[in-house]
Amino acid sequence: MAVYTQVDEEELEKFLLGYDLGSVMSFKGIAEGVENTNYLLHTERGYYILTLYEKRVVAADLPFFIGLMEHLATRGINCPQPVKNRKGNALGELAGRPAMIVTFLEGVWLRRPNVQHCTALGRAMAELHQAGASFKLHRDNALGLAGWKKLAPLATPRADELAPGLAKLILDELAHVERNWPRALLAGVIHADLFPDNVFFLGEKLSGLIDFYFACNDLFAYDIAICLNSWCFEIDGSFNVTKSRALFAGYNSVRKLEQSEVEALPLLARGAALRILLTRTIDWLNVPPGAMVRPKDPLEYLKKLRFHRRIDHARDYGLAA
Repeated sequence: MAVYTQVDEEELEKFLLGYDLGSVMSFKGIAEGVENTNYLLHTERGYYILTLYEKRVVAADLPFFIGLMEHLATRGINCPQPVKNRKGNALGELAGRPAMIVTFLEGVWLRRPNVQHCTALGRAMAELHQAGASFKLHRDNALGLAGWKKLAPLATPRADELAPGLAKLILDELAHVERNWPRALLAGVIHADLFPDNVFFLGEKLSGLIDFYFACNDLFAYDIAICLNSWCFEIDGSFNVTKSRALFAGYNSVRKLEQSEVEALPLLARGAALRILLTRTIDWLNVPPGAMVRPKDPLEYLKKLRFHRRIDHARDYGLAA
């Protein structure tokens, strides 16, 4: 979440006339995250999140995201629900941007998740994969392998400003994953962005999943690889195999990974680290003037990518292969 587009009080009041939410009590920009403009909205009816869609979100994809959140909620996945206006539409326009209000989920995201949290995350991810099986809409992964090839020319011209030799490493890595990327693994609806800040907890209990704006159809094991990167490394950059085992145990308790998925994990984790390195590099080097946003450090994922390049077998992540 972030704030790129400023919304004034008059614009907001006009927009909310179309909703049955009552008067505005407070309205505050949320600086965390990097993709869309987000505000915490408090009205007479309660708390909500107002999102204005920027950057990588294509307006034509919004019906997929809206429909998916509604679909998952009917199948027991606790996630934000689109709030429809008096005309029955969830999507509107505010400050020249596509905009939507969603319900507010109770809970907090964890900066230092423990082993129990990783187990809960694995279980919730598998439940999401199963719940999405009957969702009828389809969306290709815009930030899959084909997307990385488009991002590389945007990241490499100035990449060496962040680390010497980074541009070459990105191009070499892209060539490697393109040659070896698995094509025949199980696939379906994935979240594709289950970082800790998109998973809410109340104590040790997972209370909900948010931010479905990267959700798409892709390999289930790739979703796991993203979480392996974002949940199983410590602040000092070391890999925590106990957390990794817990994540896999939680996932396998709902849907057991196939052997082919296990064997592909080192490459998938490497690709996931490259994807995040690419987008973070671009965001770090291109912060719009006046934007209320905290770009995330790309070098964190350079370290993770280098770790994965040394891994040959899934047993190094805590799984037998």
